[in-house]
Amino acid sequence: MIMNWRIVFVVLLSSLAAVCGSPAPAGRENVAPPPPAESPLKEFPYTPALDVASMDRSADPCVDFYKYSCGGWLKNNPIPPDQAKWNVYGKLADDNRRFLWGVLQDAASRTTDRTAVETQIGDYFAACTDEASIEKHGMTPVQARLDQITALTSTDQIAAWLGKQHLAIQGDHLLFGFGSEQDAKNSKETIAAAYQGGLSLPDRDYYLKEDAKSKEIRDKYLTHLTKMLQLAGDPAALASTAAKTILDMETALAKASLTRVERRDPYKNYHKLTFANLQKRTPHFQWTDYRTAAGIPSVSELNVQHVPFFEMLNDQLQKRSLADWKTYLRWHLIHANAPFLSKAFVDESFDFFSKTLRGVEKNQPRWKRCVRYVDNDLGEALGQAYVAKVFSPELKQRTETMAKQIEQAMEEDIKSLTWMNAATKREALKKLHTIVNKIGYPDRWRDYSSVKIARNDFLGNVERATTFESERQLGKIGKPLDRGEWGMTPPTVNAYYDPQMNDINFPAGVLQPPLYDPKMDDAPNYGNTGGTIGHELTHGFDDQGRQFDADGNL
Repeated sequence: MIMNWRIVFVVLLSSLAAVCGSPAPAGRENVAPPPPAESPLKEFPYTPALDVASMDRSADPCVDFYKYSCGGWLKNNPIPPDQAKWNVYGKLADDNRRFLWGVLQDAASRTTDRTAVETQIGDYFAACTDEASIEKHGMTPVQARLDQITALTSTDQIAAWLGKQHLAIQGDHLLFGFGSEQDAKNSKETIAAAYQGGLSLPDRDYYLKEDAKSKEIRDKYLTHLTKMLQLAGDPAALASTAAKTILDMETALAKASLTRVERRDPYKNYHKLTFANLQKRTPHFQWTDYRTAAGIPSVSELNVQHVPFFEMLNDQLQKRSLADWKTYLRWHLIHANAPFLSKAFVDESFDFFSKTLRGVEKNQPRWKRCVRYVDNDLGEALGQAYVAKVFSPELKQRTETMAKQIEQAMEEDIKSLTWMNAATKREALKKLHTIVNKIGYPDRWRDYSSVKIARNDFLGNVERATTFESERQLGKIGKPLDRGEWGMTPPTVNAYYDPQMNDINFPAGVLQPPLYDPKMDDAPNYGNTGGTIGHELTHGFDDQGRQFDADGNL
C-alpha cells in the first residue's frame, strides 16, 4: 500500500513538473541574461523526467504543490530574451532545435556522400544561413512580383495575379486564404474552401476595439507600415499616406470578419456554394481567372467560410481605386516575404510583430530561424533524419501501448459516469473505440523530390517548397480523404486531437526527455506523456468543459 502511494505521488509530481513554467510577467522580471554562444548538438541532450533539482523542498506541498514541484525549475530557467514565455515544453523545443541544427549543419557542410533527403535539407539550410548572399540580393527576389502589381491596369486583373501568388505564399496574407479541407458534412471527402483573411494584425479586434491600448497598437502599426514601405523604396510622405490607406482597407475587411469566438462555431464556418453562386455574390472578383491561375481542379462547389467577408471584399473592389489596391497588395507582398529578405526587413518586422505585439525582447539567432523554416517547408524530409536518430521502433511501441492503456482507463470512467445516460455512453464508447493513435511519424513519408532546392536562392527555395505544398493541397480537392496524413511534423514538440479525423497525434519531438523518458520507469512517463494523452482524448468528448444547465445541474 505504501508503494502504491509512492507511485501515485511520483505520477502527480511528474504530471505537474511537465508544465513547469509561466508566461512572461509584466516587465519580464524573470528574463535570462544574454546566453553564452551556442553551438549545434551532435547528441540529443538528456534531461531526466523526474529531476529533484526542479523541486523547491522549502515549500509545503500541502499548501503550494506547484511551487514544491516546480520552484527549482522556475529559479533555474529564467525567460530567454528571444521568447515570450518559457516552460518545460519550450525548453525541450529549444533543445530540439539545437539538435536539429547539428543535423542540418552536418548535411549542409557535406556536398558529397549525402542521401537525397540530406541533400535537400542541407542545401535549404545552407541557403538560409548564407546571410551575405541574402543581403546582396536585397529586394531583388520580390521585385518582379512588385512590378506585376505596378503593371495592373484594372481591378479585374487582381484575381489572376492573386491566384499565382497564393501558390507561392502560405496563409491568408493576400486578401483571403484558399485551399482544401475535409468536408464537415461528408468526412470521407475533401472539398475546396475559401477563408477570410487579408489582415496583418493578429485578429479583427485589433482594428475595431477603442480602448487606449488598441489605439496605441494601431498608431504603432501605422509607423511600422511607413518604415517598411520606405525600406521598399517609397519616399517618406508617400509611405505615410499609403500606410493610412492600408489600415483603412484592412479595417473594412476586419469589420466583415468572424470574431475569434465565432470561428470556433462549426456552423458559422460552413457555407457550401457553387462557384457560379459565389461569382454572382461577388461579381467584381473574377473567380474563373483566379482558379485558372492557381490551377484549382474543375469542381463545381466549395465551402465559403464566411460569405459576408467575401461580399465586403467585392464591395471594396468596386469602391476602391486601382491605386489603393496596388498599395494594399504591394504591402502584403512585402509583409509576407519580409522574414526571407535582407536584415533591415527582418528586423523591422520583428520589432513590431514580435517585440511590440508579443513582448519578445530579442529576435532568435539566424540558425534557429533557419531550423524552423526547414521544418516548415521540408518537414517530413527533416523528420526522416530526426526520427532515425532519436525515435526507435521500441519507443514507438511503448508509447502506443501507453495510449491504449489510457484509452482503456477512459472507457472505465465513461462506464461509471452517473451524469451520462446509457444512450450517450454507447455513442461515447463507439467514438473512443474508433480513435486512431498516430505516434512518432507518418506511415508514409512525403516525397519532396520534385522541389528544386538551390544553395544560393533562399527565397526561391521558400517559394518552390510553398508552391509544392499548395499544389499538393489543391490536388486533394474532389478526392477521398487521406486519413494517414499528419498536421504536424515529426520534430514538433506538441500534440493534438483532430475532431474530424477522430485521431490523436504525438510527434516524435514531444516524446523526448523529460516529457517521455525511456530511462525511467513507467510512473513519471504516465505522469508526463500519459497526462498529455489523456488531455488530448478529452478533446474528443468535451471541447468546452462539462456543461451545466440553468439550474446548475450537469
